[in-house]
Amino acid sequence: MTGRDRLRELLDAVLDEDNRTLADMAGDAYVSPFHFSRVLSRNAGEAPVTMRRRVMLERAAWQLGQGAAVTEVAWAAGYESVEGFSRAFTRAYGRAPSAVDPAAGHWLPAPNGIHFHPPTSLWVHSTEQVMNPLTEQLVAHDIDDVRLLIEQAKGLTAEEFRAVRLPGLVVLPWDGLEESVQAVLEHLVFSVEVWLASIEGRDTPARDADPDPVRLLERHDAAAPRWLAVVRDVDRRGGWDDRLVDALCEPPESFVLSSVVAHVLTFSAHRRQLVRHLLRAAGQEVDTGDPIEWLRRSVVPPGGTPC
Repeated sequence: MTGRDRLRELLDAVLDEDNRTLADMAGDAYVSPFHFSRVLSRNAGEAPVTMRRRVMLERAAWQLGQGAAVTEVAWAAGYESVEGFSRAFTRAYGRAPSAVDPAAGHWLPAPNGIHFHPPTSLWVHSTEQVMNPLTEQLVAHDIDDVRLLIEQAKGLTAEEFRAVRLPGLVVLPWDGLEESVQAVLEHLVFSVEVWLASIEGRDTPARDADPDPVRLLERHDAAAPRWLAVVRDVDRRGGWDDRLVDALCEPPESFVLSSVVAHVLTFSAHRRQLVRHLLRAAGQEVDTGDPIEWLRRSVVPPGGTPC
């Protein structure tokens, strides 16, 4: 032994610029891919390819915050297209690369406290608490799926977007009619906006009278990372049984925070399937919204293919 930390050697192999595949990483560490993956997963609690992708996204977020171009950052992170990088970045951070917020930080949840630390090193944060994986996936899938549906709605004409296809439909009595793609998508976005306002102590957010998909996407991308951060914070401090006094209600009401998150996820899932039904009725091809398929797509390494 030379006195070097063997785990650190494995981490260096994971993050070396030239090591894009598991075989590359293992070869750099002079072990078999099976042994490399087993040892690193056991000691770091994260598979090598997964760790590399996460840390590279953290580095990308930091670089974007320093003013780097999206294209440049995408190639440096190992992605073969800007589109693929943008999808992965938006899934991870809840906002597009072009809307990066340096003040929000660049660390993503990690099972081991290992993060990118600028300009080129790793930081091991030993006291980090990670959100329950199921909660993380449910919230992240919801955010990602809403964004996907708004993007898909861009393929509709203005008339199709506003067309009444479910006359008289009411999902929640206090929300009013949701008869069109426009109305259901707007309620998906506004639901998160209004709960955020309650939690953050803000006034009731303004609503657009006639939003188009571009405007809804702007609102979604502004609210999504704040919502994800709120849920992560509640989980981090074990605040699921805390009560929120919602001053936006008349009269004010109190809600258990866990029930607020469950409420958002429940009715968002229902509305997302409604939007799919409406898009199909308008002649659009659309996926099922299955979180299994979403997760499979989200864990594909850069340049890889789904199983």
